Amino acid sequence: FCDPASRGRRALPDSRASPATGEARTMHSLLIKLTGGDRRSIGRVGEVVAEVLADPSLFQVVFEGMLSDNPVLRMRCADAVEKLTSEHPEYLRPYKQTLLQEVARIDQQEIRWHVAQLLPRLELSADERNAVVAILLEYLGDQSKIVKTFSMQALADIAERDEDLRPQIIAELVELTRSGSPAMKSRGRRLLERLTRDTLPAP
Repeated sequence: FCDPASRGRRALPDSRASPATGEARTMHSLLIKLTGGDRRSIGRVGEVVAEVLADPSLFQVVFEGMLSDNPVLRMRCADAVEKLTSEHPEYLRPYKQTLLQEVARIDQQEIRWHVAQLLPRLELSADERNAVVAILLEYLGDQSKIVKTFSMQALADIAERDEDLRPQIIAELVELTRSGSPAMKSRGRRLLERLTRDTLPAP
């Protein structure tokens, strides 16, 4: 993965006047609700989710907020996108390549664990599924246990739908069940039980 400081982020308009033009550029009111505080708080995510559900055209604003230079705003936008697409995965369809090529490259744990939840919601070609598995395998090396756990779940979700990738993913989960943290071992055992049960022939 590339250095997230140089790729995968976009500066969003803020309320400061541009010295070059003297014109004020303002941040979208939806994003303003997601600023302030620190990464321990989700801010007004619930309010933003309700607004987007009422007007889905606003989803683009929140999605692009994940590419902000502001880590707090990025985190809260990712949280909102995850909540929205749990009900409406189709919202992600126009942003698939941006999610895979830009958002997934951001080296911030809160972004990564939400991306891990988002990836199985995409409609993917065979090549794209391989790329998604590579992203999730990379995430398994993250220091965050939450990132690792969500990545394990995402891999299992993909394995359920892709017989070609299932053996590779099962092998990874077996290794994590042997060597991971107690929470990862527990999750790994449950996922493996589900995957192997699904692959057994019917009696």
